[in-house]
Amino acid sequence: MASNERETWSSRPMFLAAAIGSAIGLGNIWRFPYIAYENGGGSFLIPYVIALLTGGVAMLFFDYAIGHRFRAAPPLAFARIARWAEPIGWVQTLITFFIAVYYMAILAWSAFYTYYSFTLAWGDDPNAFFFENFLKMDGASVYSGNYLLALTAVLVLIWVALLAVMSLGVEKGVGRVSKFAVPTLIVLFILITIRALTLKGAADGLNALFTPNWDALFEPSVWMAGYGQIFYSLAVGFGIMLTQASYLKRRSDVTTTAWTVAFANSSFEVLAGIGVFAALGFMSAQSGKPIADVVTNGIGLAFIAFPQIISQMPGGPLFGVLFFGSLFLAGFTSMFSIIEVPISACMDKFALSRRKAVVLVGGLAAVISVVLLPTTSGLPALDIMDKFINVTGIVFIAVVTLVVVGWGKGMFSVLEDHLDAISTLPTKYWWKLSVGVLTPVILAITFWGNMKELLASPYGDYTQAQLGVYGWGLTAVMYVGAIALGLSKWHGNVSFDVPKGFDLSAKAVRAQLAATSK
Repeated sequence: MASNERETWSSRPMFLAAAIGSAIGLGNIWRFPYIAYENGGGSFLIPYVIALLTGGVAMLFFDYAIGHRFRAAPPLAFARIARWAEPIGWVQTLITFFIAVYYMAILAWSAFYTYYSFTLAWGDDPNAFFFENFLKMDGASVYSGNYLLALTAVLVLIWVALLAVMSLGVEKGVGRVSKFAVPTLIVLFILITIRALTLKGAADGLNALFTPNWDALFEPSVWMAGYGQIFYSLAVGFGIMLTQASYLKRRSDVTTTAWTVAFANSSFEVLAGIGVFAALGFMSAQSGKPIADVVTNGIGLAFIAFPQIISQMPGGPLFGVLFFGSLFLAGFTSMFSIIEVPISACMDKFALSRRKAVVLVGGLAAVISVVLLPTTSGLPALDIMDKFINVTGIVFIAVVTLVVVGWGKGMFSVLEDHLDAISTLPTKYWWKLSVGVLTPVILAITFWGNMKELLASPYGDYTQAQLGVYGWGLTAVMYVGAIALGLSKWHGNVSFDVPKGFDLSAKAVRAQLAATSK
């Protein structure tokens, strides 16, 4: 597919809606509050903000600059930097492909729990209901083959809805839906937060979240947690933001856009933290247990702790509908940008139309998702895939990209010139230091620490067979598949040159843009 045929966003607000929708996801709601609480409470905001400024925004600049300059999804973008770098782009693409596979299952759970909230169907024991009644979890099987028919049907419907939106394109599909869904999500969570703040014990929850533990600032792990949360929530370093930026028009203020997306994402995280901990304070007051005993993270927070809260609070069913509806919307808007990466990559590589790519790539992801996850063995598979993709996929390939492409090909200076030529907020002096030194060092330390944990003991006490298939096996598929795809033939009239108007020095680009505006 020729570069001049690439779609573009019609306006900056449309792009911002899609970009913010991709950044605001489940991790903002169920991960940030717990990470903040565990790492110093109010004092955690210091490393968090520093990580945002020096790591998150810097990586957003990097992703946006590559996507905007090279006008392609990761494989073609990196091939335009150096032909041998194409497999790096395919690793990023396969990461997003497999995230899409398991992420959709959580959306299906959220849809069910939105419905369950009307009648508080989980009863007095949300833990047993989730694992035994809802998922009927088989914790030992690699693949049980025992399908939960209602869950399977809902998962299929959500995939159909997602692929229908994707088939309409980045503007008519993703952009228009995001422009409606993202403001709706924000309004819903504001309502949730306001309601949570009126509950008995809410102040105790907020005190637990925001009371600073200044000693924590001297712990390296706290600073690592700040950077980890920023990278996780902004979805940087594995192709999502790169692909989004590849649809920007040539005259786009990239750095201002990056700052806007980053601060919108972090603002929502703080809002989520207030709402979640206000609710946990209520749960603590009702149960008579200290906050430390009721705080939890991830799936446990969403599908076990919050149902307990909803059952005990006045107006619980309405609160539950709003909460789980917000989870669903947050996940659905994030899925647009996740599945767009492999769709766009295959459009570039195999000269496919958008609808063909959606059917083939999205259809394959949907089939794998529906075969694996709405079964009694689906939760262990999901948990293992998520852990390994984050460690052996996202963190590792981000380090490789920054070192090999950034320093090895000398792209930091090129991208800095590109950003400064088209944007109002400069990158000079701080950006290369942040993205070229600080970020890869922190990511490398994070990768090493996580790998030591994975090698020292079985993750989550799962069996070696489960870890072998969904963990190490998945890792092998990503890297072997990336090499194979990188060696495969390009189809169509593809050009490996930088698209016209994007291959000039900063001074020349400014002159050209000035001439265009006259």
